Formats: sequence, structure tokens, C-alpha cells
Amino acid sequence: MDTLKCPECFAPVAAEDRFCEACGRNLLVRRTPLGGPTGPAQASCILCGSPDIDDEDYCTQCGRHQPSARDRVEYTLGAVSGVSDRGKRRARNEDSMAFGHVAGKGVAAVVCDGVASSERAEQASQAAADAAVDVLLNALIDTADPEQAMVDAVAASCSAVEKLVEDEPLEPGGRGVAPSCTFVSTLVTESSVTVGWVGDSRAYWLSDEGSKQLTTDDTWAAQLVAEGVLTEEQARTDRRAHVLSRWIGADAGRVEPQVVTLQPTSPGVFLLCSDGLHNYRSEPEDLQSLLPCGPEEFVKVALDAGGHDNITVVLVPFAPAD
Repeated sequence: MDTLKCPECFAPVAAEDRFCEACGRNLLVRRTPLGGPTGPAQASCILCGSPDIDDEDYCTQCGRHQPSARDRVEYTLGAVSGVSDRGKRRARNEDSMAFGHVAGKGVAAVVCDGVASSERAEQASQAAADAAVDVLLNALIDTADPEQAMVDAVAASCSAVEKLVEDEPLEPGGRGVAPSCTFVSTLVTESSVTVGWVGDSRAYWLSDEGSKQLTTDDTWAAQLVAEGVLTEEQARTDRRAHVLSRWIGADAGRVEPQVVTLQPTSPGVFLLCSDGLHNYRSEPEDLQSLLPCGPEEFVKVALDAGGHDNITVVLVPFAPAD
């Protein structure tokens, strides 16, 4: 019989243990690393081969900027998997993802897209994602109301992003726009799924029995469509198409997410993504054809189509309890 070990300190644990006696880790909860999963670090300069890479990812010998460990991130945790890619045009990856599960309780996943025009966008998105997923995992442990948990998760994200400015105020001469990001999240139990969002990152339900978009973009263009001022076709090409009407940021104040709860009756997959994907594949039917694939294929579709933005995809499978 195999001996069970703590995933943190590798001390022996029993199947019925909730916490590791050696290090105190909660054995029922597993999540992505705090600060976000990262790809392999660059061991030596891609141009001159020097091993001397500074903290800003520049070679101290030839000055060449090196690929960041955040440029391409892939992470799998049980049945949940995610990929985040810098894309082909952006200087860095300002998307972030965080997800985890509580044994016997459910799964929580978050995708945040840093607003490129703001300061420290990648820090804002990761801080927001980490703060939110912790709240949602605790809600699963406590069997708390999922819709209230989603509101609490966004409040925690707002506080985490605001703290970035408290810890490091904006510098004179900088871009001067407070750190900010979008937010989309899902909380999945054996019988229901709750989705919450702020901004234009999206959630989709993909199933062989029918797929649909679960979120509505918080953008000026989407608002004009809802008011009948623009058609959907006009909105796609309008210069305000990506101007956010709601976001998470130190300059946004307290915001509450839009929230929906579903009880799917058939197996399927919940897809969370940044606009780096849905800019190219916006319709549920366009995404359903990728249903058998992992997140790598969804990201590849966006890269092959141009990859003009950062691309993040998290897939959360769902099967009804009965």
C-alpha cells in the first residue's frame, strides 16, 4: 500500500487527515501557487549564452531582454487546466489565472486581464486572482452561499489591487493610471455553478447539447448595444468596443460583480478566458468545435489568428452529480 505524503513538506499523512501535523497544510485544498504559476526561467541568454540575467530579465553581458517566466504558463490541477500566453504583439503577459479545488466540495477558478494602459497591470491581475480564489475556496470549505461568496471574492480583489498603490504609490512621470484589471470567475459544486464577472473577460458553457456565453461585457460598446444605439455588428468595429465601463482597480472604487447561477443537466466544460481569445472566437458555436481539446488548443487558435493580445484560457469540466 502506498504511503500518503503531504504535498508541501512530504511528511507521511493519513487518508482521514485534514491538516498535515508537520507543516500545518490543509490537505483538502489544492490551488495554483500564490503569485501565479510560471513557466521555466531562462537559464542563460538567448543571444550570447551568458548565465548572468538580472531581475528585470536583461542579460548583463549583451543587454538582450530575455523571455519572462510569465510569457507562457501552463498548469493542471486535477481535471482543471489553464494556459496563459503573452501572444505575438504584447511586450509582456499581463493576464493572470488562479484555480483550486476542495476535496469533496468543488472547484474555484479565476481569470483576470490586466488593463494595459494602467501601471503594474500584471501585478494587479495576479493580486486580484489570488485574493479571489482564496475567498472562493474558503466558501467551498464552509459551504457558504456561492453568490455572496462571489461578491466577497471581488471585494477581496479590489482590496488587493488597492494595496498595490498603498505599498508603492504611483511615481511622478509614470503612466499615472492606477493598477487595474478585469475579472471573471466560476465556483463549481456537484450540483450548481456560479459565475461572476467585472469587465470584459468572459465565461462560456460548452456542451454537446448546446453552448452559450454566460457573461455580458462591461464595455461602453456593449452598453450601447443593450440600449439599442448600436447593433452587435456595429459594436464590433466601434472604437469604443474595448473601453471598459466597469473594472477592478484602485481608481474604480468598490464594485460588485454581475452574478449568475446555473444547474446544468448535462456534462460539459466551463471556459474562462481573457479577450485575447474571444476577440477571435466570440460565438459559443465557434468555441464548441474545440470542446474535446485542452486549453492549449484554444490558445493556439488565437495565436494562429494573429495573437494581438495576451491569451488566457481555463477549462473546468462539469458533470451532474446524478
